[in-house]
Amino acid sequence: MMQRRGFLTLGAAGLALAALPARAQTGVDPVPVLTNWYKLTLQLVRHTATYSPPVAARAFGYLGVIGYESVAACDPSLTSLAGQLNGLAPLPRPEAGAHDMAAVLQAALSTAVAHFFSNTGPSGQRAKATMTRTQDARVAEGLAPDVLARSTALGQAIAAHVIAWADADGGAVIENMGFPMTYVPKDDPSAWVPTSLIRQQQAPLLPGWGQIRPFAMPAGDTCALPPPPAYSEEPGSAFHAEAMEVYTTSKSLTAEQKLIARFWSDDPMLSSTPPGHWIFIANDLITRRGLSLSVSVDMMARLGIGMADAFIGCWQAKSEYNLLRPVTYIKRVIDPAWTPLINTPPFPEYPSGHSTVSGAAATVLTAVLGDGYAFDDHTHEREGMAPRRYDSFWQAADEAGISRLYGGIHFRAAIEQGLAQGRCIGAFAAGLRTLS
Repeated sequence: MMQRRGFLTLGAAGLALAALPARAQTGVDPVPVLTNWYKLTLQLVRHTATYSPPVAARAFGYLGVIGYESVAACDPSLTSLAGQLNGLAPLPRPEAGAHDMAAVLQAALSTAVAHFFSNTGPSGQRAKATMTRTQDARVAEGLAPDVLARSTALGQAIAAHVIAWADADGGAVIENMGFPMTYVPKDDPSAWVPTSLIRQQQAPLLPGWGQIRPFAMPAGDTCALPPPPAYSEEPGSAFHAEAMEVYTTSKSLTAEQKLIARFWSDDPMLSSTPPGHWIFIANDLITRRGLSLSVSVDMMARLGIGMADAFIGCWQAKSEYNLLRPVTYIKRVIDPAWTPLINTPPFPEYPSGHSTVSGAAATVLTAVLGDGYAFDDHTHEREGMAPRRYDSFWQAADEAGISRLYGGIHFRAAIEQGLAQGRCIGAFAAGLRTLS
């Protein structure tokens, strides 16, 4: 089990701010401004109670748009996402006079993080204040006061524009940590039933999330899925066979399979959640591979958009099919004493959220960086887990998907259909026009 970690690296001496390059004549390098804010948001997701995976993905979607539009406002090679994303009106444009890219980006992201993580705890509030103060000072160094003021105003205006758009999507307010106050279970043997003893989790998490406004795909059911195998307790039926696969696999897990299940578990409050895992991969690649600012903001925007839409589409299907979890079926039909390797999350089974979000992420990252792009995943290095090597983003996505079968919390159909759904949803984000 991964241990919680505090904001040990987020103080004035942390977050590797010393690694920011010396200011060039045109201002500091904007790329570390971007990556340092993402490093902080990954920690904030982990320490903010309302940030379940769908909520985290939504925040990453809007942060990506804000970062991208801040750079696009000053870079004519980038095309605004206004008119491409659902309901996003044209954004504020630069006024006459010089602007500094790093200062615009810093003002926009500091405003955005303050808004989307306004409910984080005291440690998070201190970390946000430290990051804002430290990066404000770095981007201001040597800038003419009028350039700094003009750049700051533009960044704040872009952030405010996107925040107003975000506040109208139907997902801005999270009550009771996303669990309905009342819930009437369905009287159907195939229906989801609670798998946790926690009182709050006797209802499914965010059952209406599939109805909030998507970013790039037209609607939550645009990438609809076929139904899962028909429920049956009859040995030899397709459904029983899927359950037996989970059961027998759990009885013979190799050390590598157990490691894969835990590496991709990404539990809320113990990690930065599944979308945060992919954000870490992308943010880490920006630094390790020296990606340009335009490529970096393009990648983070499309990745955030694709993953946010993936959770909307996945949750729409989860609500539609409302399928029970393997632990419920196996205890009922096969072995009353069985327990899965990892904890079963409190919402319906079909499709797999890990698979859908990973399929979307792999689609976007492949579109940006290419097929066969090999990389090391360092996401859980600080928790003592060695980096894992992948030859492509799809190899990682496939492993993330099958990890849920190894963990005992998903049937194979949910994994395979989730990956397919993610590919469909991710294509909308991958297809956005970004480079002029």
